[in-house]
Amino acid sequence: MKTIEMFIGGVRVAGEGTLPVYHKATGAVIAEIAATGEAQVRAAVDAAERAFHEVQLSPYERYEIIMRAANLMKERREEFAEALSAEAGKPIRDARGEIDRAYQTLILSAEEAKRLRGETVPLAGAPGCERRMAFTIRRPLGVVCAITPFNFPVNLAAHKIGPALAAGNTVIYKPASATPLTASLLVEVFQEAGLPAGCLNLIYGAGSAVGRLLTADERIRMFSFTGSVPVGKALHEAVGFRRIALELGSNSANIVHEDVADVAWVAEHCARHAFVNAGQVCISCQRVYVARAIYEEFCAAAVEAAQNFKSGDLMDVHTQIGPMISEREAERIEAWVDEAAAAGAHLLAGGHRTGAFYEPTVLTDVTPAMKVVFEETFAPVFSIIPYDTIEDAVRMVNDTRYGLQAGVFTRSLAVANYCAEHLNVGGVVIGDGATFRMDNMPYGGVKDSGIGREGPAYAIRELTEEKLIVLNIEG
Repeated sequence: MKTIEMFIGGVRVAGEGTLPVYHKATGAVIAEIAATGEAQVRAAVDAAERAFHEVQLSPYERYEIIMRAANLMKERREEFAEALSAEAGKPIRDARGEIDRAYQTLILSAEEAKRLRGETVPLAGAPGCERRMAFTIRRPLGVVCAITPFNFPVNLAAHKIGPALAAGNTVIYKPASATPLTASLLVEVFQEAGLPAGCLNLIYGAGSAVGRLLTADERIRMFSFTGSVPVGKALHEAVGFRRIALELGSNSANIVHEDVADVAWVAEHCARHAFVNAGQVCISCQRVYVARAIYEEFCAAAVEAAQNFKSGDLMDVHTQIGPMISEREAERIEAWVDEAAAAGAHLLAGGHRTGAFYEPTVLTDVTPAMKVVFEETFAPVFSIIPYDTIEDAVRMVNDTRYGLQAGVFTRSLAVANYCAEHLNVGGVVIGDGATFRMDNMPYGGVKDSGIGREGPAYAIRELTEEKLIVLNIEG
């Protein structure tokens, strides 16, 4: 059995025991990873801190290294995709798509290394400062800890590691224990690209135990975390006054107004974005508020889309949905749907589980008190809810502790503007679903959906400190 070791200070390092890695479709053990203990965490921080002080890469050198890493990833695309498919349960076409996105994310990050800039401060406009000049520069923070989830393990790692390195920081990378294979490949391409030892360090292990060790080390200047709300809140408390960026998920909603041109297309679009990656997407389509005039037509089209969504062999390019990350997670959503049905929800499609596979599921007659509505399902399940006025729809979308993104399907400029102004989310997408994301846009939420923004140009602001320089020309 292959054991994948950690990567600390430029070399592979054994851990304190091992943890199994499972093929998410078959359940077979496909590898073992080295489990991190206190000594390895300390060594990783030591290596990152030492590299930060000793390695002096110019912005252009950082650009070159990240670009080489991106191109090496592209060359090894199929190797990355096959590992991702096995460890995360992604159909191969989705796995390839994620690697392509990660490649673009690294390119965007590399470009940002050349664009670090401050701004001029107009001191001369203040009384008595006629002979003074001021400007700001951006400086790296130091050691950054990147903690990534299982659902998009490569692209989300690229979103954290790429900008951090572009800004001149060093990184400790802690991937989800369920998806460590691609993490190992990622550090390999950075090493091959010429990243100096200690600039990127990889550790494995259970998030709760390793997280406590990481947050206890004050040398780590920033934490960038994507995951659950409870873990994010605990991490925020432990970090204190240090920097933190949190992307904590959502129960994302779409509004479908009665003036849409093609109801069936919108329904199929929403269904696809509810079921892709087995619904394990932070901005997955979970709640759809549909104008009552087109409600029945929308429901019928959504059912047809759900029934046509193809499952099967993960290596088949026609397969659209794979297993959830574990059978335990599939059992959880099965219980939530059963609970909703017992409380009066109507099951239009799906609702059956086979091991870790859960059928694409469509619900109606749900209430705000049901878990499938107010919690994040993170499963291939969505609910369709009718509304009478756009004000009602917006109120229902906002009636949640989450606020990541929302989609609005309408041809009315007035409706679009009202939604843009009144939806309490980090991003409003007009004419498309809440699941829309391009890797160069600012991405993040409000309320319990998190703090900070991803997208290399925006993340790099949080990964640097602004330093003020004042020049007294008469001095």
